[in-house]
Amino acid sequence: MLGHLLRRALPSTLAMFGIAAVAISSAGAAQPAAWPPKLVRIVVPFGAGSTPDIVGRVLADSLQARHPATSFVIENKPGAAGNIGTDTVAKAAPDGATLGISIPGPLVINQMVFAKLPYDPEHDITPVTMLTRMPSVLVVPTSLGTASVAEFVAKVKADTRGLAYASIGAGSLSHLCMEAIAQKAGGSMVHIPYAGSPNAVTALIRGDVQAGCLPAISVAPQLAEGKLKILAVTTPQRSPFLPDVPTLKESGIEVESDAWNALIAPRGTSPELVAEINREFTDALADPAVIAKLKTQMILAEPSTPEALRQKIADEKRTWAEVIKAAGIEIR
Repeated sequence: MLGHLLRRALPSTLAMFGIAAVAISSAGAAQPAAWPPKLVRIVVPFGAGSTPDIVGRVLADSLQARHPATSFVIENKPGAAGNIGTDTVAKAAPDGATLGISIPGPLVINQMVFAKLPYDPEHDITPVTMLTRMPSVLVVPTSLGTASVAEFVAKVKADTRGLAYASIGAGSLSHLCMEAIAQKAGGSMVHIPYAGSPNAVTALIRGDVQAGCLPAISVAPQLAEGKLKILAVTTPQRSPFLPDVPTLKESGIEVESDAWNALIAPRGTSPELVAEINREFTDALADPAVIAKLKTQMILAEPSTPEALRQKIADEKRTWAEVIKAAGIEIR
């Protein structure tokens, strides 16, 4: 009799255990993946000392202090206007162990100026969060004799040969910003690309070029000598670092050029993992020590939701597509 009762009870008991096991498994699957892993590499698609590199290292130090069991490693992979490093992120496993710092070029501009990219920014990249933004400025040598954007625009219109302007590379944000200004001014200028901000600033000081749209941090240290003059900031609002300098819009030129850094992950990274990484980096950007270090470089911490970053990328693509088409910009 006892054996008979056990045989009858066993299936229902096993069924109950099975239900419980499924419930436990489902509950576990709903939990966000643990982050960070033992090693996190943050790929910077530009060289050491670049703004993305500075931002990455400041944040890596903050995360390292909070997660001593994890190694946060900055991996510089410069080349092809950021395409090489961004492709490294795009092709990595979507497990949170490889992330990337990016700027408008690899995420927005390059797909419109390069004939072909090794990755698709819209499908191979997962946006995680905005990280920072910094002002760029319209700067001229004082020898040009212009004290305002209006005076500069008048010179652009009057010089039929075209004033020369410096950029930090063909297809860069500084290139597009100056082309947008020329288009809005109803004139044209001659583009002279340089290998980075220091070289472009030197060209301005020497008078080799007559204008540039460059990161404010590269220009500000030179202002005391009186050889350069900032006419406007390119951000939507005045910069807290240059509160007395008007925006381009205030000055009558409808151009915005927001220099920002963002965090990206490979395609296929789960929403739960993205949310966890977003939270960790948002917390790091709220760290007073991080804020203070970034401010020394005229960089503002500005985290966002993944959705807001995705929208930012879409909005800027629409903005710069018109400028690129009108200027006929392409890189072969």
